[in-house]
Amino acid sequence: MDALNPIADLPMGLGMALTQDAAAMEHFSALSPDEQRQVIDRTRSIQSRDEMQALVRAITGGQYDF
Repeated sequence: MDALNPIADLPMGLGMALTQDAAAMEHFSALSPDEQRQVIDRTRSIQSRDEMQALVRAITGGQYDF
């Protein structure tokens, strides 16, 4: 698998949600590249801002299964 390029690969909605939650951004940054890719892949099915915020909360709360 190619290395994660946060600038090129991070969807705008996820980036915006992470910037609004410092703990989530810190947690996302600490994930392995494979785990980050899984989160990014998960965003493809998200349809609303509320769903994106719920995903970010789940990542931060440790409720996201990798």
